[in-house]
Amino acid sequence: MFHGTPWRAERQQRYRTINPFDIDAALQEILSAAGTGEDSLLAGLIDSTDQAVFIIDAQRRIVLVSDRAQAITGVPREEALGRNCLTLFKCRSCLVECGVFEQGSSDDVPLVLYGPDGEDVPVRKTARVVRNSRGEVIGAVEAFRPASDIVPALDARGAVWGGASHLIAMLGRGVMMVDPEFVVQRASAALAELVGRTPEEIVGRPAADLLGDELCAPDGPFRRALQQEERPEGWRAVLQHADGRQLAFSLTAALLPDSGACGEDQGSAVLMLRPEASVEAGGRDGRPDRFEGMIGRSRAMERVFGLIDHLRDSDATVLITGESGTGKELVAQAVHARSNRANRPFVAVNCGALPEQLLESELFGHARGAFTGATRDKPGRFEVVQDGTIFLDEVGDLPQPLQVKLLRVLQERTFERLGENTSRPFQARVISATNIDLPQAIAGRTFRDDLFYRLNVVRIHIPPLRERRDDLELLITHLLHEIGRHRSRALRLSPDAMRTLMAYDWPGNVRQLENALEYANAVCDGQTIHVEDLPPEVTTGSSPSPMLPSAVIPATLPSAPRTSPVPPNASRPAPLGPYPDRSQIVAALETTHHRRSEAARLLGISRTTLWRRMKDLDL
Repeated sequence: MFHGTPWRAERQQRYRTINPFDIDAALQEILSAAGTGEDSLLAGLIDSTDQAVFIIDAQRRIVLVSDRAQAITGVPREEALGRNCLTLFKCRSCLVECGVFEQGSSDDVPLVLYGPDGEDVPVRKTARVVRNSRGEVIGAVEAFRPASDIVPALDARGAVWGGASHLIAMLGRGVMMVDPEFVVQRASAALAELVGRTPEEIVGRPAADLLGDELCAPDGPFRRALQQEERPEGWRAVLQHADGRQLAFSLTAALLPDSGACGEDQGSAVLMLRPEASVEAGGRDGRPDRFEGMIGRSRAMERVFGLIDHLRDSDATVLITGESGTGKELVAQAVHARSNRANRPFVAVNCGALPEQLLESELFGHARGAFTGATRDKPGRFEVVQDGTIFLDEVGDLPQPLQVKLLRVLQERTFERLGENTSRPFQARVISATNIDLPQAIAGRTFRDDLFYRLNVVRIHIPPLRERRDDLELLITHLLHEIGRHRSRALRLSPDAMRTLMAYDWPGNVRQLENALEYANAVCDGQTIHVEDLPPEVTTGSSPSPMLPSAVIPATLPSAPRTSPVPPNASRPAPLGPYPDRSQIVAALETTHHRRSEAARLLGISRTTLWRRMKDLDL
């Protein structure tokens, strides 16, 4: 019955010899009892959800583990199936706090797991027992989420179809089932509430009425993926609320296995939606996270925001300094947006991107015949900007002759086009930026001190990302949301991936962070970005932990270079060469501060292999 899903199809062969009982028979009995004939729908829901779900029999033996449960616990499916639930759900107080078999259910129970690297992972767990036709308890369906990713759960009344209510009550998601023509056949109360309608108003309508024609087009990539029996994950959908608002959702879908068993047509699918996370304008403790398009809550950025705000009634010339990639142009735009020139033009010029003569023409313009190829009069940026704001980026790269001309513009407030003798008035505000040390350039006689003093009336220094760690998680969340919005995809980071990003020094600052997340979006297989999906320079790190000394790890020990993205649920390759001995494992753990993922990568083995070796060596 479950052969429509690849991992279930191969499970019968892979796990038959591992477990002392028939997993498939137990799972079929439990789902059949829970679904009252709608086990196909339940299987589809489990496949499509991003919730961490597992199912156990009456003896607490695991008969099903979702991909998300594997990712959170770090326990591979093959190690969990057929064993006690504590094999997967490693928790100090699970059996005491849960009580699902004693009480029949447990709702939103706070628990703390031992995570993949030994760290504490706070979760909230909900569970329901499953009974057979005689009323006997034959198992339980359990779902959990990290405490940082909790959404309100629905009770069993939140579903408009009965058999799947156990699962839907725990998922707390907007769910609908569509037929092969993408007409909605069933809809959960959660979905109806999200869009401000009743389930009856949704059922029978084309899904395109909710999700849009582009996403639901018969020949579109989303439906093609479903037709090819893939499981589209993390697609971006924009739903129209009844009050006219447009709401962004993450969409995951799966074909229903054995369609037709419950009356639905072959090719029916279940779609699950969850609201996209976003960075709100109001931050914690009443402090803003956003300021004129910039993200930050650190003290350093608060000072920057405060200085920009103080300049709102001033036309003073501003010099913005900071490393490459810190967002100097964003600061310049914020200064302009807060000024009384906000409704005037904002014109940016990169002084380091053009050769001297071309740059001079770009700044000041030229008259016809001023040089070869000047076939007509052309106004320069100083003229086009009128009484707005001109932003001179990388002003430290300005050639010396142009430094003299710029100084004259600032002093006299006039300029001349190339090939003309007529002075033109200059009324704009000047904001400049550089990533070089201008006082040092003055000492080296590559930059004029008198121009520096003209530019440096008000200086705004942008701190590098490594000095504003408080902003890093906010920036990651914001950039991931923006990248997903442009790519029509909603992604999230695994705890390991987030820790890796937070530990990196980011020499390229926000620009490098954005590029790293773009890379992860391109190579990620599924909805969750794992460490393996991050760029090699981030995972190896230019500054994090030092390499193990050669005396501890011999040259013959295999390394673990990143060769290609590895899907989170893919089996890991076997290690190359011999397994590490006790001293090598101890040295790797000490070097990585007992972070097992990093230690395994350093040793050239998988995390599971490292765990087994530690168990064998009684570490």
